[in-house]
Amino acid sequence: MQVSNNYNVPCSRPRHLALAVAVVAALGSVAAAADTTVTVLRVESSSAEKRYYDEVVAEFESQHPDINVEFEYLANEAYKTRLPTMLQSSQRPDIYYTWGGEGLRDQVDAGFVRDLTEPMRDGWQDIYPTSAVLAFTLDDRVYGAPLYATVVGIWANTALTEQAGVDVEAIKTWEDFENAVVALREEGITPLVVGGQDGWPLHFYWGSLVTRLAGGEGIEAAKSGDNGGFNGEPFVRAGEMLQALVELDPFQSGFMATSYERASGMFGDGEAAFHVMGDWDYLPSKQRSASGEGVPDEDLRFIPFPTVAGGEGNEQSFGGMNGFAVTRDAPDEAVEFLRFLLNAENQRKAAATGIFVPVAEGSAEALETPYARRVAEILDESEFHQVFLDQALGTSVGATINDISGDLAQGVITPEEAAAQVDEAWQFR
Repeated sequence: MQVSNNYNVPCSRPRHLALAVAVVAALGSVAAAADTTVTVLRVESSSAEKRYYDEVVAEFESQHPDINVEFEYLANEAYKTRLPTMLQSSQRPDIYYTWGGEGLRDQVDAGFVRDLTEPMRDGWQDIYPTSAVLAFTLDDRVYGAPLYATVVGIWANTALTEQAGVDVEAIKTWEDFENAVVALREEGITPLVVGGQDGWPLHFYWGSLVTRLAGGEGIEAAKSGDNGGFNGEPFVRAGEMLQALVELDPFQSGFMATSYERASGMFGDGEAAFHVMGDWDYLPSKQRSASGEGVPDEDLRFIPFPTVAGGEGNEQSFGGMNGFAVTRDAPDEAVEFLRFLLNAENQRKAAATGIFVPVAEGSAEALETPYARRVAEILDESEFHQVFLDQALGTSVGATINDISGDLAQGVITPEEAAAQVDEAWQFR
């Protein structure tokens, strides 16, 4: 029957159509397989910063339809804990967030990081200050690209400080700061909130004091073993000053059981007058507060960390020079995306959003918030920018610094013991 014949012997046209469809499908699979995915690992950031990255990625992908870019975020402590393992695995990211310093050196020495010296020479590094590129330069080779600089200072809630008669703009010296703490405590206001559980927020006190006392040159001398190394007077004195501050009962109850994220939200909720923290905490402290609004801008100030009598680093700043590195086996497309992400135009866009203070020359002109402009002023006035000691001195020494900062605050070790532990960690790193 004709129906039977049509069923058993298909006409030639459908067979050719089926073949064509199969070929197209096969070609589509090849094209899909040719797409390159670039993975980026970043420390957890504010929702505003994430939106900024999403916009940059969308623009890049529109110009490079064969490249997909995916960001992944990890909380600060989880990032530091998991990154070394990830770099050793097949799951390593193509691009990852870095603070430079000895931590980056450890990763370079282990063979995990791609050398960016040649791409940087092709006009890329010309948009950054020399100091920013040097933060990622090891033995005259460049292993990272700068995103932004951060400064540790004091966030202040003037609605609380004014109740105690404290003028935050008049706080210039460590003695001024201690007097403000006393005045606030006498008024029944918690002077300071800190996330002692994580270690590094308390290191901001010890590290800032070390920078004020020793200066960048003194820290470099200690690395060489000069002047007693890390057993030297500035490092012991920093511990003494931290413990003298703790004797004034400056922190919230249970500060050693409080995470950074919780402390950030507590400051946003007005539970303390001061928060010694990086400039980046502007948006996170608002978002982590119960109201989601944080301290009203009219009550918010960011002031430099106090100077110390006789200190060698009173004209210097302490904070981060943050950027990205590319892993060894990452595709060339990863370098291409990183260069796009960190170009002058995108850094100006970041400045305009107020999410951080970019280092690309000319980008600071787009800063809109008074806090971001204050940070830019501090960096501009600084003779030297000391990178966080828990990063600048490497992973193992950094862990010791964070530990001794908490131990000093709890009074379980002496300043001399703390300095000796840092010196020993440096010797056996």
